[in-house]
Amino acid sequence: MNLLEIRQVIIKQTNPKQAIILQRFFKTGKGEYGEGDVFYGIKVPVLRSIAKQFRDLSLSDLKLLISSKVHEERLIAAFILVDQFKKGDEKKRKLIFNFYIKNRQGINNWDLVDLSAPQIIGEYLLDKEKDLLYKFAHSNKLWEKRIAVLSTFTFIRNHFFEDTLNICEILLNDKHDLIHKAAGWMLREVGKRDLAAEEEFLQKNYKIMPRTMLRYAIEKFPGKKRKAYLAGKI
Repeated sequence: MNLLEIRQVIIKQTNPKQAIILQRFFKTGKGEYGEGDVFYGIKVPVLRSIAKQFRDLSLSDLKLLISSKVHEERLIAAFILVDQFKKGDEKKRKLIFNFYIKNRQGINNWDLVDLSAPQIIGEYLLDKEKDLLYKFAHSNKLWEKRIAVLSTFTFIRNHFFEDTLNICEILLNDKHDLIHKAAGWMLREVGKRDLAAEEEFLQKNYKIMPRTMLRYAIEKFPGKKRKAYLAGKI
């Protein structure tokens, strides 16, 4: 199986009407976060099926696929990398991790980040130093910042919250809505496992948090408490 074969399979699934919908949904217009991204109009379950069929694609072919101008080709590459990482030994996992970091310019929309960063970056760094995530959190690049916070989802699932809370604090002054949503989401996930840890963070920061970040973080709170946070009366 090679790049030519997988692209032949992908092309057969093209749906121009769905592509128009996806280009709007993923904000591909001038000045928007996904400016210039190209879609074939293929839904995620189909992409996952193709990725499964080509799970043994070589890294040289994956490098070309993840560099594609076509969104679905990059997402398939991400799915294959996740699969190879999960099935690999420590040497293979390190190889995939380094490949992902080196080629992260292809992980350049929120779905690409969310469906691969926790499974590769988060998993690999779970028992290692987290300096890379702090570097990304301080980046001026939108997707590096989202990779930083979303990668900590794996830590949260393993009941390690410190890095999530630290990175969310770094991102408090970020200007982009996609970062506000991601950080708020991760705070909410912390709260599902340790409400006291989330509320300690909120009580320290809720008055200065971006409104969207706060709304996402308190989404599952009881109505009365949620309203109190939004009114600044905690």
